Amino acid sequence: MERLSEIFLPPQRSTIAPEVDALFHFINIAGFILFMGIVIAIVYFAIKYRRKSEDDVTPVITHNTGLEVAWSISPAIIILVIFSWGFRSFLTISTPPTNTYDIYVTAGSWYWAFEYPNGGRLMNELYVPTNQPVKLIMTSEDVLHSFAIPDYRIKQDVIPNRYTTTWFEVTEPGQSIIFCTEYCGTQHSVMVADVFALPPDEFEEWLETGLQPDEDMPLLAVGGAAYTSAGCNACHSLDGTRRVGPTFLGLYQSEREFTDGTSAIADEEYLIESIVDPHLRVTVGYPNNMPQNYRQLLTERQIQGLVEFIKEQQ
Repeated sequence: MERLSEIFLPPQRSTIAPEVDALFHFINIAGFILFMGIVIAIVYFAIKYRRKSEDDVTPVITHNTGLEVAWSISPAIIILVIFSWGFRSFLTISTPPTNTYDIYVTAGSWYWAFEYPNGGRLMNELYVPTNQPVKLIMTSEDVLHSFAIPDYRIKQDVIPNRYTTTWFEVTEPGQSIIFCTEYCGTQHSVMVADVFALPPDEFEEWLETGLQPDEDMPLLAVGGAAYTSAGCNACHSLDGTRRVGPTFLGLYQSEREFTDGTSAIADEEYLIESIVDPHLRVTVGYPNNMPQNYRQLLTERQIQGLVEFIKEQQ
C-alpha cells in the first residue's frame, strides 16, 4: 500500500498520512471493482440477449428478490465501511493531543505569517519539530483561505474574524510545500510557503539561534500586559478567587456550562470567542457583564497573547 501511495500521491510525512491514503485507495479500488463488474455485466448481457432475428419476442421477466437484495445491501455495506473509516480519521485529525507545540498562523492576500511562542515571526516559512504534535491556530486578515500541506495530508479553512485549528505530527525531516486551496483573489496561485521539519534537537537550536523575536514582546508577555491594561484583572483572578467573571486559574481545557443549557471545553477557539463575542455563551453562575468592544480595543496580537496567558494559568 505504501508503494502504491508513492506512485499516485505525495510522500507520507505525517502520522495520519498512511491512514488517509489507505482510505483513499480503498475507495478507488472498490469503485474500480464495481465499475468493472457493471461494465462486464453490460457487455455480457448485451451479447447474450441481443435480438437475433425479427421473430424474437422479449420475454416477460419478473423480479429476482435475491439479486435485488444483494445489489442493494452490498453497496450499503461498502458505504458504511467508508463512512466509519472516514469518521474515525476525521476525529483523529480534528482532535489535537494535549502535548502540542502551538504556532499561530495568520493568512492574508497573499501570504502566510507564522508566530512562535517566543514572539518570533516568519513570513512564508514554517519550521516544525519531528516526532512531536504541532497545532496551528489560524485566522485570516481578509478573505477565506485554506491551509493545506499535501505531504502531511491536512487541509483546514482559515476564516476571517474566527480561529480554526489543525494539527499534525511529522515523522521524518524534510521540506514540504504549503498551499492555499481556496480561491482568494488574483494572486491565489502564488500563495505558497515552505515548511521545514527538523529533528527535535535541531529545532530547539533553531529556536535559539535562527528565530529571533521581532521588535514586539513575546505573545505570553503581550497577553500578561493586556490582562492588566485591558482591565481583565478587575473581573478575572489568577489564583482561583471568585470575582465578577470566572477565574483564569485552570480555565483552559476545563468544561464550561452555559445559561442556555449547553456546554463546551474551553479550548483556544472558545477563549477567543469569549473575548470578542462574550454574550454568545454565558457561563452559569456569572452575570452577562463582559464588555463587547474588545475586538475594537485589542489588536490581533493582544487577543492571541491573552489566549496564551490564560493557557499558562494552570
